[in-house]
Amino acid sequence: MGRKQGGGGTPATAAATRAGVAFTLHSYAHDPAAPSYGAEAAEALGAEPGRVFKTLVAEVDGALVVALVPVTASLGLKALAAAVGGKRAAMADPAAAERTTGYVRGGISPLGQRKRLPTVVDESALGHGSVFVSAGRRGLEIELAPADLLALTGAVTAPLARR
Repeated sequence: MGRKQGGGGTPATAAATRAGVAFTLHSYAHDPAAPSYGAEAAEALGAEPGRVFKTLVAEVDGALVVALVPVTASLGLKALAAAVGGKRAAMADPAAAERTTGYVRGGISPLGQRKRLPTVVDESALGHGSVFVSAGRRGLEIELAPADLLALTGAVTAPLARR
């Protein structure tokens, strides 16, 4: 994968560049009326939906945590809590997620967040040569190797996806 710049840099692309990670940037015309940002991204990119991951911010025992699951799945909150050694998980308040990560909802990237949060990636990511995650704004995705995603975020993997 080369670096395909286009669509401008974000804190996410800057973090990947600083780390010397190979990535490809993909931009597409975001439709504000799209019912699912993740499904829209997969379709616009012509990518297998299982390779496109949505970034969700949850609260586990009062602390914010980032979870990445395929756009075709929903997040198993009990599995997320277990993965970080917690008891109870719930989706975070969107305003708190935006404030803490520095990104807007629908464009939250696991990379280059304002405050680095504990991150858990669904284990299915490891079955792909590359995965897509938000590059920090709606209509912009970054494609990179799962190992690089884990290294850049300090993430662990766990079975988070519910189909």
